[in-house]
Amino acid sequence: MPTKMLQIPTADGQADAFAAFPDGGGQHPGVLMYPDGFGIRPVLREMARELAGHGYYVLVPNLFYRHGPAPVIELPEHIGEEVRPAVFAQLMPLIEAHTTERVLSDADAYLRFLTAQPEVGAGPVAVTGYCIGGLLATRTAAAHPGQVAALAAFHGPVGVDGPDSLSKLTAVVHFGHAESDLTPEALGGLNQALDAAGVSYTSEIYPGTIHGFTMSDTDAFNPAALQRHWDRLLPLLGRTLANG
Repeated sequence: MPTKMLQIPTADGQADAFAAFPDGGGQHPGVLMYPDGFGIRPVLREMARELAGHGYYVLVPNLFYRHGPAPVIELPEHIGEEVRPAVFAQLMPLIEAHTTERVLSDADAYLRFLTAQPEVGAGPVAVTGYCIGGLLATRTAAAHPGQVAALAAFHGPVGVDGPDSLSKLTAVVHFGHAESDLTPEALGGLNQALDAAGVSYTSEIYPGTIHGFTMSDTDAFNPAALQRHWDRLLPLLGRTLANG
């Protein structure tokens, strides 16, 4: 599986990024994958490679490039409960500094770069994201309705911008929520907003999960839920992107 580290020109400098894509040449549909707040690290590279193995060019940007290249903060091999407070103490200022304006400016740059890669075919792209990356993916899809055909977000605060933001979505959507993040009532409200916006979507709470369930280097990891995530994501991309 070919992989490389790249530099994406943005309005505020250069964002480092990881890319994975199928072997054997040719052009493939593009997928912009937003990491969780912990950023580019072995587990994200592994997920990008796995997705690329299904026929996609996957680009994973360093969200916090303004503060330095990834890893922006030092991360332990396993992000367990005992280290989370210290890690989050370093992360929160970066997350708070990452304003909606920055998110949208970066999204323009990421999509421009992704679609210009020689291994990426013409046509629409998908965006996917985890945790805070799920919110960034949702904002990106809403801001690029003509270009983003599929949106998937997992354990992400996707409804935080309110119903108006969801009304701009034209992508086919899958939201996979953690049981600890969303009550059934809150899920009902979110899905009602998606219905009102006329969005084609699936949005569900993954049973027995806590926030971060896709990430195998954390205590939140749930192997069955990670598999469910692939079982939802791959058919979504297969339906919406011209694979091959």
